[in-house]
Amino acid sequence: MNILGLIPARGGSKAIPHKNIAPLAGKPLLAYTCEAALGSQYLTRVLLNTDDPEIAAVGRSCGVEVPFMRPAHLAADDTSMLPVLQHTLDWLETEGDFHVDVLVLLQPTSPLRRAEHIDAAVELLLSEGADTVVSVVAVPHHFNPVSVMQRDEQGYLIPYLPGEMILRRQDKPRVYARNGPAVLAIRRATIEQGQLYGDRTLPYEMDSIASVDIDSPEDLAFAEFLLKNR
Repeated sequence: MNILGLIPARGGSKAIPHKNIAPLAGKPLLAYTCEAALGSQYLTRVLLNTDDPEIAAVGRSCGVEVPFMRPAHLAADDTSMLPVLQHTLDWLETEGDFHVDVLVLLQPTSPLRRAEHIDAAVELLLSEGADTVVSVVAVPHHFNPVSVMQRDEQGYLIPYLPGEMILRRQDKPRVYARNGPAVLAIRRATIEQGQLYGDRTLPYEMDSIASVDIDSPEDLAFAEFLLKNR
């Protein structure tokens, strides 16, 4: 079985210019994901998918393959991930003579995700026969949907969900949020059906520290604090 690790790293970023290679604790942000992917025992190959020559150069220096540059029409701000994955599979099949059975998407904005997280998600996908495995983090109880409130037409607070509010933490249902996601393992057939999340999608839970996702300068500063003090 060929399992591809794919790191998507588009050049255009607004909140942090060139975010994917921004310095973080002495290394480019991208380097942490490259190291985790190359340390996985399951990934057959690790590719960087980018439209940016500078990011491509950093990826190669980190030891991952950059066999092609992402076309401009797949690098716009509003481009969804599915066509990027479909293009990658098609290119590898036709130009690279490589058939992918499982694709593992690894966002470079998750620097605290490690190789063991990748392997655990892949093991879950294979052992349970799932279409997709997505990494998640438990939602803190005070952000639980049963705790969320909204304002009515008069401006008064009312529960966001119908029914009585659940006040005791112990009584609230456990709910999850995608954490980037840091790991998204998908069978090829699911992508070919035009989906990232198939009917049989399982969660792989990660802790809140490993789930840190870089979206703002504040996130970058927090990740640097964690890396220097963990």
